[in-house]
Amino acid sequence: MKKVLLKIGGMTCSACSSGLEKFLNRQDGIESASVNLVMNNANIQYDEQKLTLEQIEKFVEKAGFESLGIDNFQKEGKKQNNQKYKLIVLGFLAILTLYISMGQMIGLPAIPYLDMHHNPINYSIALLVLALLACIFGWDILKNGYKNLIHKSPNMDTLVGLGVLSSILYSLYGTIMILRGNTEYVDNLYYESAVIIIFFIKIGKFVENRNKDKTKEAISQLMMITPKHATVLKDGKQVQVTIDEINEGDIVICKPGEKIAVDGEIVDGITHIDESFITGESMPVKKDIGKKVIAGSINYEGTIEYKAEKIGKNSTVSEIVKLVVEATSTKAPIAKIADKISGYFVPVIMLIAFVSGIVWWIIGKDISFAINVFISVLVVACPCSLGLATPLSIVIASGEASRKGILIKNSEALENAHKVKTIVFDKTGTLTKGKLSLSKIFNYTNAEKDSNNILSDDDIIKIVASIEAKSEHPIAKGIVEEAKERKIEIEKVKKFENVAGLGVTAEYNNEKYIIGNRKLMEQNNIETLENRTLSKQIEKDEETLQKEGNSILFVAKNNQLLALLGVKDNVKDNVVEVIKKLKKKNIKVIMLTGDNEKTAKSIASSIGIDDVIAGVMPKDKAKIVEDLKKDKELVMMCGDGINDSVSLVKADIGVSVGSGTDVAMDSSDIVLMNDNLEKIIDLIDISKSTIRNIKQNLFWAFFYNLCMLPIAVGAFSTFGIIINPMMASIAMTISSITVTLNSLRLKRIIRKIK
Repeated sequence: MKKVLLKIGGMTCSACSSGLEKFLNRQDGIESASVNLVMNNANIQYDEQKLTLEQIEKFVEKAGFESLGIDNFQKEGKKQNNQKYKLIVLGFLAILTLYISMGQMIGLPAIPYLDMHHNPINYSIALLVLALLACIFGWDILKNGYKNLIHKSPNMDTLVGLGVLSSILYSLYGTIMILRGNTEYVDNLYYESAVIIIFFIKIGKFVENRNKDKTKEAISQLMMITPKHATVLKDGKQVQVTIDEINEGDIVICKPGEKIAVDGEIVDGITHIDESFITGESMPVKKDIGKKVIAGSINYEGTIEYKAEKIGKNSTVSEIVKLVVEATSTKAPIAKIADKISGYFVPVIMLIAFVSGIVWWIIGKDISFAINVFISVLVVACPCSLGLATPLSIVIASGEASRKGILIKNSEALENAHKVKTIVFDKTGTLTKGKLSLSKIFNYTNAEKDSNNILSDDDIIKIVASIEAKSEHPIAKGIVEEAKERKIEIEKVKKFENVAGLGVTAEYNNEKYIIGNRKLMEQNNIETLENRTLSKQIEKDEETLQKEGNSILFVAKNNQLLALLGVKDNVKDNVVEVIKKLKKKNIKVIMLTGDNEKTAKSIASSIGIDDVIAGVMPKDKAKIVEDLKKDKELVMMCGDGINDSVSLVKADIGVSVGSGTDVAMDSSDIVLMNDNLEKIIDLIDISKSTIRNIKQNLFWAFFYNLCMLPIAVGAFSTFGIIINPMMASIAMTISSITVTLNSLRLKRIIRKIK
């Protein structure tokens, strides 16, 4: 199966997007298709053995829309400017039409030779010409409405098109009668309704497009984050090139204040880099040789040289944009409901319009009243705002979340995050830093009577680090890292031997050292363990280290124990606060780990987690997650994405924590771009705010329809309350603008979440 994201032209409402989606999903060879109204694109998964991209684009055209090629996520500024100028001209036509048709009613002087009573023929022909010109500007509406009606997927444009054509055809009949001498028909012309309907619909679409562009602001900013030029080393010289000219393997130079041009690895220099745009963390990160850099991040101080690794579509920024756009193209459950409603809504409104118009005509109202009702119902009930209600909020939430370092890969996860009742945390790499470090030293050399044998803690670390530098064990790496931080020089050793599962031995300064667990000490008959007094102290210290969750290293020289070293994976800085906040939200927190129960409970107790499941192999974690889901409550699994892939998939929502630049995690629904678990709280709050915003949008979308539809059908005409098609178009436009403005309000709400 292959995926493609196509830019779609000609969509105007949810009936458009849902109609195209249904049409595509019916085609042989298309596995799935999801159409996004706000992003104007279609996310299509298809069998490349059966279909080509050209054939898929023909399906889109057959459905009545236009394929604009593969979506590159760029704003269509030029097209928007053209629409603005057309709208200005259309506005002039609308004002002129209103002046000619209604100016005299409010006391304005009549235009010579266009007076409706003295020059009815000129009057009617002038309005006909203006109406036809307006139809040229609104041709896209009429064409799309017709195509969708033919394909049995009537949409907003269908309703508007029927209303406009009904006005013009009835008025054209009146014009013919006027030309025949029946001047009384001059009072039954509806040309101005057709012009004003097109004008207000165009205003609504223009405002919606402007606001839809604003919802894509975060995505656009990501696309613009990388610099246009960079400095590359070529034959020992610094050469300035465009970003497109950089190739993999090129050495790129970045000076203080400049942006990183492409993803890469530092080969020379040291600096601090601001990666906040991608991780959401405001503090600069220290970077030196061997560390990765991300395109678009800002170099604060030192000049660095880095080797280009990921360029163009393979860059971290491009992958993030792609995943965010794909997320907005997936359907949240609440969006599916709205799409289903709008799919039935248009045919029902068409039926109501026809029935109400015919009924009024049958019971004795004149034909002009019946047509007025028919057109008003069609226009006032357009479901444009209903189609915008959900996708606008989803796009804004996904874009703003990405700015905070939260990458949402599907909108269903965004909708459900605030409903989570249980969160399962993997320990290593999720709750802890995933890197072992020295936590405590018990030095026994000061118990020796010979002062020449007394060693400082740094002396012991130097010995152990020099020996462990030859080992690849995580504990060994932790000791070596400690030596580096203390600026202790590592020396060469001889006769290094790895004793599998127990420890290591080596010669350092012509003395034999044994480093490992208690069993290795016993096998080598370490004398100090036979010393009863010191032995009791060692046992006590050993127990202390175990309670604190340490792995223990015994360090012996020849046959004499020198020290105990505690090495452990430290808990992340803000974990305790995160657990407290989750408990306040009445969310059950569980630690799931492969560690032994004693160590796991020690760590869990220190951070406030009461429920611990320890000694679990990676393959068994998924089974535990499935068992937790049996309570019918939503379960979120948070892991580092390495050993937890199966359990992340099995959970209702899988969150990959601390993935850094590895954004293409297939197993998770949400990717946190750094190690800050507080982003989970942000995710829950963003989800809650988004769903609240969507519900508000749906309320406003239906509110105008429910209020105006009874008036449009003439239910209150006996009380003199009725609307004409012009007022109907204004009400419909207000509905769409209300929804878009409320959606944009979500951006401000999310930015306040900390």
